[in-house]
Amino acid sequence: MTETTAVKSTAYDPSQIEARWYAYWETNGFFRADADSGKPPFVIPMPPPNVTGRLHMGHALQDSVQDALIRMRRMQGFEVLWIPGMDHAGIATQNVVERKLREEEGLERKQMGREAFIERVWDWKEQYGDIILDQKKKLGDSADWSRSRFTMDEGFSRAVQTVFVMLFEQGLIYRGNYLVNWDPDNMTAISDEEVDNVERDGHLWWIRYPLASGDGHITIATTRPETMLADTAIAVHPEDERYAPLIGQQAILPLMERPIPIIADDYVRPEFGAGALKVTPAHDANDFEIGKRHGLEVITAIAPDATINEEGGAYAGLDRFVARKRIVADLDALGLLEKVEDYKHSVPISSRSKALIEPLISRQWFVKMKPLAEPALNAVRDGTVTFYPDRWKNEYFRWLDGIRDWTISRQLWWGHRIPVWYYTTEGGEIDETRDFVVSVDQPEPGMVQDADVLDTWFSSWLWPFATLGWPEETDDLEKFYPSTVLVSGYDILFFWIARMIMAGQHFTDQVPYTDIFITGMIKDKLGRWMSKSLGNGIDPLDMIEQYGADAVRFSLVLLCAQGQDIKLDPTKFEMGRNFANKIWNAFNVFGRFMEEGKGYRRTRTFDDLDLVERWILTRLNETIHAVDEAVSRYRLNEAVALIYDLFWGDYCDWYLELIKPAPGEAMDDETLALAVEVYEQMVQLLHPFMPFITEDLWHRLRPRAEREACIVAPWPTPDGAEKSADAEEAFQFVQDVVGAIRQIRSQYNVPPAQKVTAVIRRTDDEALKESPVQQIARGIQLAGQYAKSDVHWYITRMARLEDVSIQGGGEKPKASAAAVVGQVEVFVPLAGMIDLSVERERLEKEIAQKAGFLKSVEGKLRNENFVSRAPAEVVEKERQKAEDAKAELEKLRANLSDLG
Repeated sequence: MTETTAVKSTAYDPSQIEARWYAYWETNGFFRADADSGKPPFVIPMPPPNVTGRLHMGHALQDSVQDALIRMRRMQGFEVLWIPGMDHAGIATQNVVERKLREEEGLERKQMGREAFIERVWDWKEQYGDIILDQKKKLGDSADWSRSRFTMDEGFSRAVQTVFVMLFEQGLIYRGNYLVNWDPDNMTAISDEEVDNVERDGHLWWIRYPLASGDGHITIATTRPETMLADTAIAVHPEDERYAPLIGQQAILPLMERPIPIIADDYVRPEFGAGALKVTPAHDANDFEIGKRHGLEVITAIAPDATINEEGGAYAGLDRFVARKRIVADLDALGLLEKVEDYKHSVPISSRSKALIEPLISRQWFVKMKPLAEPALNAVRDGTVTFYPDRWKNEYFRWLDGIRDWTISRQLWWGHRIPVWYYTTEGGEIDETRDFVVSVDQPEPGMVQDADVLDTWFSSWLWPFATLGWPEETDDLEKFYPSTVLVSGYDILFFWIARMIMAGQHFTDQVPYTDIFITGMIKDKLGRWMSKSLGNGIDPLDMIEQYGADAVRFSLVLLCAQGQDIKLDPTKFEMGRNFANKIWNAFNVFGRFMEEGKGYRRTRTFDDLDLVERWILTRLNETIHAVDEAVSRYRLNEAVALIYDLFWGDYCDWYLELIKPAPGEAMDDETLALAVEVYEQMVQLLHPFMPFITEDLWHRLRPRAEREACIVAPWPTPDGAEKSADAEEAFQFVQDVVGAIRQIRSQYNVPPAQKVTAVIRRTDDEALKESPVQQIARGIQLAGQYAKSDVHWYITRMARLEDVSIQGGGEKPKASAAAVVGQVEVFVPLAGMIDLSVERERLEKEIAQKAGFLKSVEGKLRNENFVSRAPAEVVEKERQKAEDAKAELEKLRANLSDLG
């Protein structure tokens, strides 16, 4: 692709270029990283999407941000590696495949058997893995696909199992019977981080437990009466005088007729309910700890499927919620239900299945987290790892300071099998009399592997280094680890980000990355989470098809302020599409004058350039510096806004308008050369954010050699020698004068096509002798022909004037509108431009309306009842209305006075 080709169409069509340029990048190997390169590395580990289905808009945001960083650093000469891949997502993927098999084939997982079911999950992975890859390519991701990894790949799986063995041998992994978060829908234990605590309306049941002595009863209050079947004590606070005489006595457990002790424990809150707490060690985390302190019996009455087991007596076999209703009814019939209150409280919900979590005693595998957490805390405290924005480190500290051991075993089929092996009896059962063996490979023939799998995050926390070949000492690991920055949403701060820091330090003695850029989350335009149930999701591919990938990327990055959620309306992508069209059409302004195959290089020095040319180069160099500064702080939205303002506000709205030749005239080569130079620099600045359109236009600017491309073009650097404060000040004067004249046109309803004249009068000529603005203003000729470099010509053209004149003083022109620009006044005579009598009538009517409004507001503010009783913010709002009305009245009366 070596030819310079003028744009033939004024409408940008992304479908005509995106696939072509992506293929060009891939074919030329621009995405591939070289471990043998002498360039400094820049590495981002791509958060691996789950293979549960198609990507959502959150992925599009994350990828747009990461790819912008990757493309920018590639252009700056770094050896960049963006490590792609996918996560097997144990529970989520198993659920999706199970549901598909059930709905489409009427098959249940357990009917199929483990091996057959796993084969079907792999089929799903292959299908959706290809879909995800296609989506990422359509977005423009410049990841090194040759290094793509899947968390269930053979090498990655071996790394996962190696880590388990290492932690076990270090005494950091253990097995035991503990109270866990049990998801009864998925029939597996889950970690604390996979539990959402949700506020719900419920009830508080007050239940009387008869005293064994026969002398009355003790009342407890509970939100879960079904768990009373497994109560083994009642606890009261040791300093609660109401119950002091009962400590050491026994109560009779209603319905079960089992005696249970009344004990004293500091955990009890005397102010809650009646001040007495039923203790159920097998079904409540706090009760479990009380039970350990007091050596209480542990009785499990709820089965893994959330039904009542045989310990529940007459209620055995009932669903837990059905049992609750029957238990309450039976207590009421016995006269033991004292009262029922409405009660809003927090309930634990599985983040995956949305089922109510059941705390159950279960034998599981755990990781001791305290020893791993301390180095991770220190890494952020001492500045080795930095959060952007900084406030997220506080959440990080909060979680790590209170970290609990991690339940890593899952009762699933899809995932990494736990590398623990058991001897078997002659009957094929696990021989519990012999010790298990922890090993990556089968230690002896005949031994069977643990049926459980590891938590998905137990593999994901190894992502930054296992993707590079760890535990082997590979060239990739040496060159590209640790990574440079992690870009992620705050929703996985604890699941993934913090755990990766722990894993990196523990297994490699290095933090996995030094910078963490936290983006916000995408919500719908009303601020709601996107979900299938609400039907408010936005498919990124639909948006790409409608607006183009560049428009989607640009809009998302522009909306992505650090750590702030995005309320996304699909119409927001119109902004990106409009900008793409502006970029495309801007090339047409000068591109139609370019000769194909001809390179345009500037020969004039900076000092030889016209004012507008020196000004645009100054603005370009200032913007390059500001963009670099913004990106260094991961404020990519600010960087994009800066480029947008330069391209649209400065280059298109001013520079191109002033260099554009008159109809029928050509643009000279020197003017063309600078237009191409500035445009090329801006295209390169914009490339990381809008790669497709910029690559295409970049190739149209000059003849290009083979393998020459915008994606690997040098990143623009600010040139201090091509900046002029004087040029900037002078051109600002032009813009201010033009803006003032345009404002007058608008205020007085002067038709856009109507040419007007203007007078610029210096207010203090002697005091302004050294001002560049005044020197230029003084140099404006009053008549005759004007060179393009002349400020007079700029003002005349941009303000649509017949003429502009400079005066050192004198009277204000009659029937003219006035504006002050710095130290000069601008007058626009209106006689003959508009019907003065009609305009006076309009202004008088508007003044009367505004005066009536002001009178009404001031009357309200004089009303003492309103001022004293209305909320302060309402009163302040009325005061502001009055101030605004006064200012508008002053302006309207001044305009009326101007008309004479």
